[in-house]
Amino acid sequence: MNGFADHGVDEGSFGEKNGLGQGLRTFDAFPKTKTTYTVRNARGGQWTVVLMITCLILSLSEVFRWHGGHETHQFSVEKGVGHIMQLNMDIVVGMHCADLHVNVQDAAGDRILAGEMLKKDDTRWSAWKNTRGLHSLGRGTDDTDEDEGDHVREVVKNIGWTKKKFPRTPRLRGNGDSCRIYGSMELNKVQGDFHITARGHGYLEFGQHLDHSEFNFSHLVNELSFGPYYPRLRNPLDNTVATTPVHFYKFQYYLSIVPTMYYASSAAPLLSLFTPASYAKTISTNQYAVTEQSVAVGERNIPGIFFKFDIEPILLLVREERAGALRLLVRIVNIVSGVLVGGGWAYQLLDWAGGVWGRRRRAKSLGEGVLHGKISEKDGEDE
Repeated sequence: MNGFADHGVDEGSFGEKNGLGQGLRTFDAFPKTKTTYTVRNARGGQWTVVLMITCLILSLSEVFRWHGGHETHQFSVEKGVGHIMQLNMDIVVGMHCADLHVNVQDAAGDRILAGEMLKKDDTRWSAWKNTRGLHSLGRGTDDTDEDEGDHVREVVKNIGWTKKKFPRTPRLRGNGDSCRIYGSMELNKVQGDFHITARGHGYLEFGQHLDHSEFNFSHLVNELSFGPYYPRLRNPLDNTVATTPVHFYKFQYYLSIVPTMYYASSAAPLLSLFTPASYAKTISTNQYAVTEQSVAVGERNIPGIFFKFDIEPILLLVREERAGALRLLVRIVNIVSGVLVGGGWAYQLLDWAGGVWGRRRRAKSLGEGVLHGKISEKDGEDE
């Protein structure tokens, strides 16, 4: 009748074909809208750019947080037997190097002439007092060194070094008024006392006696640590300063040393897609807590700087952990999808609110017309 039969075509040829595809369409959770029914405007484009920038910022922050990893801390009883530990010291004392004696006395009865194992450089107090981050003990600072990241990477890279590398002493111009004592040395891993006293005081020495007016045990601690450095380790006495105008003054620091094992994660976390990054290196070190009790003493007592340390019978396990790359990918997908969905809802809500506000304004403006029985005063006067 209509000529379709002549070409072998019927009405079924123009409808949806039956089959597996037709059955699956009933489960389509993503209905489509024809492009002819969609409208694009500048406001929607601006909102899309904002969402893209938000996704980028949040994704980058997640990548940086993942790459930095996080630390877990666990205490345990120290099962091993340690014999020695490494002491790293960098301290400036307000006296001449020739007038200072540095010694260690431990509970084992050993006396170590630390002055012969550490380096001493004449310097000036003014060259160190403006050190960045310098503070008194108990008055901490949030400042961190700009090159701390490089220092951490260098330390982790060169695990196994025995002596710490200290920066050079500033060039001395003229006569010095202070002494810088720095270096690394090994101590018995037992309770002990590290002290800095004046010549002729503290130990029986014949023919050597320093005049009391020369005493000045004001000091500046650049570093005091026991063992290698690991990331995020904070030594309480680092960058601290203590001054006194009193000649007979006794600075006393009581240190509780906690043996610490630090497990550094692998340097190539992207290779571990499904499992967390493995531990690449292990650092055996120590950290400590400190309390201070410093007082002025009489001439019958021994002035100086005393670090009394004790070893705690516990072991702190610090692990640097980082999730697998697959988990990172899942978190980024969640961030992007959440921003897009939330942004879409916010856009629709604002668009709906704008439409309601626009309709009300139009209705108000139309309500003041002639059709609603309201005319302007000017029109009334003309009549």
